[in-house]
Amino acid sequence: MKLHNLKPAAGSTHSRRRIGRGPGSGLGGTSTRGHKGAKSRSGYKKKVGFEGGQMPLQRRLPKAGFKNINHKEYFAVNLSTLQSLAEQKELTKIGVAELKAAGLTNGKELVKILGNGELKAKLEVEAHAFSKTAEEAIKAAGGTITII
Repeated sequence: MKLHNLKPAAGSTHSRRRIGRGPGSGLGGTSTRGHKGAKSRSGYKKKVGFEGGQMPLQRRLPKAGFKNINHKEYFAVNLSTLQSLAEQKELTKIGVAELKAAGLTNGKELVKILGNGELKAKLEVEAHAFSKTAEEAIKAAGGTITII
């Protein structure tokens, strides 16, 4: 091993240009940033959506849509589901607790009974809401409804 064979370890040296180290480096003066303006100064950060002073797109476009803050999201359960649940577990009363035990809801969400399917069993049904067809079908089968 001789002095002329020595090399730095791989990855230990960097070949990036040293900017702003005087006129002799060829990269002094404005240090490749051009003249004046926000981009030439230290601490510059481009704002999200900034278009050079032009009105940004998100402000040019009209606002659209409406978000109702009083909207309630219901978990839908059909009459066919109630019928199959009543047959499997031999229930006469079905509420949110029974639906949770069957793994249909997590117990926290609001439940609405919909009128899809047939109901033959006489059931007492508890839920947060009922559709008109579901209400009629439950009463026609001899059951009762209770709104929680």
